[in-house]
Amino acid sequence: MQQYSGIPEHNSQVDATSTLLTEIEHLRDQLWLESSLNELQSQLNECLTDFSNNLQYLESKIFKTVVDQLGLALKSSQVGIALAQTDEAAAKLCYVSMAPGSENAQVKYLKLEQVISTLELKSLSTKQRAFPITANQDNAPAGWLIIIPDPIAYGIKETINRKACKEQLLKSAVERCAAALTQVRQLQSLEQDYQDLKNYNQELQRTNQLKNQFLASTSHEIRTPLSSILGFTHLLLAQGFDPSRERHKEYLSIIQSSGKHLLALINDILDLSKIEANQMEVQWETVDIPAISRTVFALIKEKAANKGLKMVLDLDPDVTTIIADSLRLKQMLLNLLFNALKFTKSGSVGLQVRKINDYVHFVVWDTGTGIPEEYQGELFQPFSQIANTLVGRDEGTGLGLAVTRKLAELHNGYVEVESKINEGSRFVVVLPMKQSIDIKDAETKNIKNQIIEVEYPNCPIPEIISSSNAACILIVEDDVPNAKMMQIYLGKLGHKVDWVKNSTQLWEILQQHCPSIILLDIYLPDCDGFNLIKQLRGNGQYKDIIIIAQTAMAMKGDRETCIAAGFDDYICKPIDLPLLASLISKYS
Repeated sequence: MQQYSGIPEHNSQVDATSTLLTEIEHLRDQLWLESSLNELQSQLNECLTDFSNNLQYLESKIFKTVVDQLGLALKSSQVGIALAQTDEAAAKLCYVSMAPGSENAQVKYLKLEQVISTLELKSLSTKQRAFPITANQDNAPAGWLIIIPDPIAYGIKETINRKACKEQLLKSAVERCAAALTQVRQLQSLEQDYQDLKNYNQELQRTNQLKNQFLASTSHEIRTPLSSILGFTHLLLAQGFDPSRERHKEYLSIIQSSGKHLLALINDILDLSKIEANQMEVQWETVDIPAISRTVFALIKEKAANKGLKMVLDLDPDVTTIIADSLRLKQMLLNLLFNALKFTKSGSVGLQVRKINDYVHFVVWDTGTGIPEEYQGELFQPFSQIANTLVGRDEGTGLGLAVTRKLAELHNGYVEVESKINEGSRFVVVLPMKQSIDIKDAETKNIKNQIIEVEYPNCPIPEIISSSNAACILIVEDDVPNAKMMQIYLGKLGHKVDWVKNSTQLWEILQQHCPSIILLDIYLPDCDGFNLIKQLRGNGQYKDIIIIAQTAMAMKGDRETCIAAGFDDYICKPIDLPLLASLISKYS
């Protein structure tokens, strides 16, 4: 009888059971890996949806999440994240997590604030105990994930698959941490770009609103005096309207006053726009403070006398000079003094100059109506004029204080104001005595500019000259009213005056006779005045003619440009007729 052994059958069952257990172990490890990674990703996703805090907080939250989740998954390990230091030679442990239930263990290899050298981290990385976290474009580690197994677990044998799953968990955790950091930074960058764009749009809206307000205010300020000019001119020209000589003179005085108001407005707008565009050049020089203070007082004394106001000048004897732009300093003081006169009905107006540390304080005070506290914040806004019964709306441009503050800031100084109702006001311009410039070079460079900016005194209307002193004058001007005005005025003074509208007519009249003086406009319809002066100076027949630029070029430096181009002198529009007569007399 054939017999069969049962031993092989028994071994077969054992092998099948062992294989099944191994597969189960593999499945359990895989499930553990997937479950741990899913939970980690879920927690990281929550971090990515939290934008209520800044980037530093979100990165900290991501690091802490990674450490905590790995601490839960690796129950027999200590996990930490060390952040790279500035010198990149070491990293500091900023996040540490223990396995649950082991927080009170006596042996702790990873401790908060512990510093680990880069060499030691690289050594740990070769043993799969440290993993660099790279979230920067230069691939430099932002931090290191460190894993220290529990020493009690050293003797426990791990299956190869379990060990591989742990390594896969750590590597995946590092990758997902780096991805989360990168995503947070990108989202934060987009958020910042969006915020910047939002701020930019708001700034554009604010600028557009200010532009509209500026245009509206400018239109109002221009139209107000222009209305007087056009209205009273119409009355003088109206058929059947024959005012008395006194009324005639009154109307002309109003027209002249309104014209001067328009000119002041234009000058203030130009100054303000140049300052805002950073095109205002400060001409540094050593300014004599007592001299410039007495000069501005001389310019306002007549207006003060007409109102019966007392003028007080108080100069500190220890303050003699300051490094500043004399023209702009004079402009600041005049703006403040004219304002003080405007708002003072009786009493006195004064200028006090004193030194405090390294600064000069120019104090303009008055005993006028004062300014309500609620309006003082508006004083330095363009076109802002405080309602006052003493002052008409058409008096002043509303730009003087805005320009004054801007000019003070260009001098590295500032303006302060103190005022009480019915007690007067005090405006203080504070300027440093010295500036960080080479004053010798500045004075040499600006000699011509100082000549350009000379303020001509008020010229009296000249008397009619004798025929022996009459000049033969040629006006080259395409604007008919301006040309007629100069021709009539100079003709009344006894000069022989011809007028042409363009360069073509100029060359034609030069073929007939040669004038002694040419008043040449810069902007002509058929030729640029600078090219024309070049042609005239290049022709030996005309090179000695006196040629004066009469032009609307009125910016700082325009006179210098004209003189350098070959003009003998310069007068800007609107033409000051007495000044024009003075220039003609000078060269005839």
